[in-house]
Amino acid sequence: MFSPASRHGIAAAALALWTLTACGSSSGGGDDPTSAPTTTQAAKDKGPQCVGEAPADGVHVLRGGGFRLPGGGGVQYAAASADGTSRTATLRDGAGYGSGQRQWTVKPGSGITLSGHAYTVRQVCSYHVVLEPEDAKDKAALAAAPESMEFAGGAADNTLCFTTNRAVLAAAAKSFPAKGQTLSLLANGGVKQLPTGPSLTVSYIDAAASTAGLGANCAGIPVAQYKDVKVGDTVEFAGVLFKASGLSEQAVRLTRTSE
Repeated sequence: MFSPASRHGIAAAALALWTLTACGSSSGGGDDPTSAPTTTQAAKDKGPQCVGEAPADGVHVLRGGGFRLPGGGGVQYAAASADGTSRTATLRDGAGYGSGQRQWTVKPGSGITLSGHAYTVRQVCSYHVVLEPEDAKDKAALAAAPESMEFAGGAADNTLCFTTNRAVLAAAAKSFPAKGQTLSLLANGGVKQLPTGPSLTVSYIDAAASTAGLGANCAGIPVAQYKDVKVGDTVEFAGVLFKASGLSEQAVRLTRTSE
């Protein structure tokens, strides 16, 4: 086993996690998901990669990150589990990670209540969980057009960062290479900034284990934290899917797989 100090290119900013209130089977607290990885050999995910069907206007909560929701609440995708035939996700409450927070294990079809607002889990994947609001007002709030398509920084960007609005998602998607082409994320503090707010970084590269950590932040919230990414793994940023296609001490290469 290699110590965390042997990892290359640890980013200066630590990624924190965040919000949810739900129903399901409670699994109690957990270790700080924002701490540096302590192992160099990632356990193989037994799959399946996804279970359930995602609605077109669903809320995508990315692995290791959070999503602010109408009414002041939010949800984090804290952990995942798959046994070869089924897949579950651990969702956590709170505005950010804190000791003693409650968390729940959910699967497609699970109902959850977030700050008094009802949602249904529609899809659980290794890289995201998709929620569907049950109230039409919440759906409309999430799909509302922002006042500006230019990001300003911090909470002012909530309507750009935490949205199902198709114009916003399309603008973010255009900032990536086309389907089949490759995006390189540099280690050692390199940042890929999208015009609608999200910033993507390589949090670490472990050359010995051939794994890397990838993160995204938006409106002051860590919206994704993918740990132990290996070549062939799927990740998602701003509604766009990528497959890790290369890894070196200098960069992680991602090939876009969705439109």
